[in-house]
Amino acid sequence: MRLTRRQLVGGAAVSVLGAGGIYKLVDELTAPPKRAATGSLRPEQHLLDGIRVVRDNGTEVLVPPLHHEVVTATLRVGERPAELRGAREELEDALRRLDESFDPTPGGLGVTVAWGIPYFERYVPAQAERHLPLDLRATAARGEPVRVLEDAIRFPSDPDTTRLDANDLAVVLRSDSLEHVAEGAKALFDELDGLFRVTSIRKGFVGGGFEGGPGLPKQMALAAGIQGAELIPDGAQLFLGFTSTQKAGLGPSRIANLETLGYADLGPSGYFVHGTHLHLSHLFEDVAAWYQVFDFQERLDTTFRPGLDVPRETQTVAQGMSEAQTEEHVRRDFARHRRIGHAGSVQPASRLDRDTIGPDGTRYPKGTAVPQRADFNTLDNPFFWSAEPIRDKFLDEPAAGLHFVVFNPTSDDFRRTRLAMDGVLPGGPRLVFETGSRGRGFNSILATTHRQNFLVPPRTHRSFPLSELPA
Repeated sequence: MRLTRRQLVGGAAVSVLGAGGIYKLVDELTAPPKRAATGSLRPEQHLLDGIRVVRDNGTEVLVPPLHHEVVTATLRVGERPAELRGAREELEDALRRLDESFDPTPGGLGVTVAWGIPYFERYVPAQAERHLPLDLRATAARGEPVRVLEDAIRFPSDPDTTRLDANDLAVVLRSDSLEHVAEGAKALFDELDGLFRVTSIRKGFVGGGFEGGPGLPKQMALAAGIQGAELIPDGAQLFLGFTSTQKAGLGPSRIANLETLGYADLGPSGYFVHGTHLHLSHLFEDVAAWYQVFDFQERLDTTFRPGLDVPRETQTVAQGMSEAQTEEHVRRDFARHRRIGHAGSVQPASRLDRDTIGPDGTRYPKGTAVPQRADFNTLDNPFFWSAEPIRDKFLDEPAAGLHFVVFNPTSDDFRRTRLAMDGVLPGGPRLVFETGSRGRGFNSILATTHRQNFLVPPRTHRSFPLSELPA
């Protein structure tokens, strides 16, 4: 049975932040994965303990939290120091209570608070000028100072309608429990509504059929009446079929921290040590075209690299260091096949080009992935709720898509990787595709509606960063 937007939201009488809508079905369709019982609060907000690792097709795969929610907002707080001090204390008290109530694991609740450029420019401009880290690599490449946090841009494959958002903050909530996510959202936005004006609520889920069965994407897409839902393979982790959380394909431990790879100058105070960068976007996915227009080999070529040979209907494809493509590989494949694969094209930009030792002594070998993805399936269109539905083109019907959440060391690091997805390679050459060509990879069946970049402070400075410092 197809569900309407009214059924998705749960009706006007229910607080939108607490409403589960169709996502309540997740708990009816699957049981939470087995997890570590407890975790510890790390200096980093974006890292969760207790992530389960399973093997699928001989490859280690991370099992993310089932339920995800991102809430974006602008501030209702005045700019005077006393008002900021009171707001900081109020937010930190609420966050501390959540820390005391839930372990920072998928079985508890992960909370990540990220701040956008509008916040830094309006509320703490002088402090930001002194303390926002510089991106050393981007500064050298462009010949002018570049901060680790930059405004989002439209990429070559983005439509002209892609909206570049201007929120003051975004909060990422992750848990195997929909109730825990709802409690976190209510504690921060219902109970502190004097601080924030919520601009969007973005909900979704992640879950494959690693333990058998059809898997969540297929069942949820069928429930929502998504065109082509019946074609999604059983056991798929995402609507588009292939597993995206191979352990070797995601950045390990603290690699996405601002300080780890030496990309950033954090200044004499090191205020943002243990922080990172967050990119947030929403993409529609044309599920029917993906399965009806592309055969299995084309889907494989498009997702990974042209000419890849694996058994038919394989979903988890190894993405370790030995499978990663170099820029030369991508150019050669394009010359031969006139197409690029998503994973292969971004690997020259998203993998380390040399062995690196982090400041804590951790060794990251050449070929190690850097981005730490936390994206999730969604049926939002484009959001679960919008404060400005006309502006955001909010529609009543469910739609298959992805809320893309990724942690990189800097805005420029994300930009390099995303440009590579469009064939703009790190070494400078740009691959030119024919108009409408399926050789463009994922870009032929994806459409991005919104983008924004944020800075994630360390846990100690997560509440109104820099506001405690003199101007």
